[in-house]
Amino acid sequence: MVVSALADVAGSAAKIAVDLRLLAHKREVDEPFEADQVGSSAMAYKRNPMRSERICGLARFVHSLATSPRETHANQWFERTLDDSANRRLTITEAFLATDAILNLLVDITSGLVVHPPVIAANMRDELPFMATENVLMRGTSAGHSRQELHRLVRAHSLEAVAGMKRGEPNDLMARMQADAVLGPFVDADLTAPARYVGRAPEQVDEFLAEFLGPLLARHEARRGRFSAGVRV
Repeated sequence: MVVSALADVAGSAAKIAVDLRLLAHKREVDEPFEADQVGSSAMAYKRNPMRSERICGLARFVHSLATSPRETHANQWFERTLDDSANRRLTITEAFLATDAILNLLVDITSGLVVHPPVIAANMRDELPFMATENVLMRGTSAGHSRQELHRLVRAHSLEAVAGMKRGEPNDLMARMQADAVLGPFVDADLTAPARYVGRAPEQVDEFLAEFLGPLLARHEARRGRFSAGVRV
């Protein structure tokens, strides 16, 4: 039960780290990067998200440890045999040490994360038009058009826009749909406004911080740990 709980913590941290690695690959965010840090010994331009990569590697190690207690439990003779003791001393100790390292890395990353809004906006311009086609379909269908015919038109314009993007051209899907005699009436200027596609996410974050995380941190204020490199952990 103890090691499984640690493995769950490691899994959550690894999911965060994987998302950060993907966002770094898209140049939307950067991990903290020291002035003299080297991203790659062979490629001087690289800024690998090495902390997130390390979290993923350590989490994989903790996950592998979580299988050992179950195997030990399943193979005990009667009340207990000494293979339990030898395994326990290694597994529990290493699981705590590795999880501690994961959490320290996560604190380090989140305390100095760098976000690049212009890159995010550029990626939005490329991708949101495709998401917006669902609204075009719904509007057209509500107005009495055949959904199958609308789908055919949207698909054709989407494939042409993608073909242009593969040639290095900007995404012109919105312009294509606006120029279409059937689709045009259902394409307005703010159809690709990002705020239209986040639902209640901003409010849900505020509610979570106020109703759950804030009280939880306040309840455990006395249990906060030491300072490490200027960061409370």
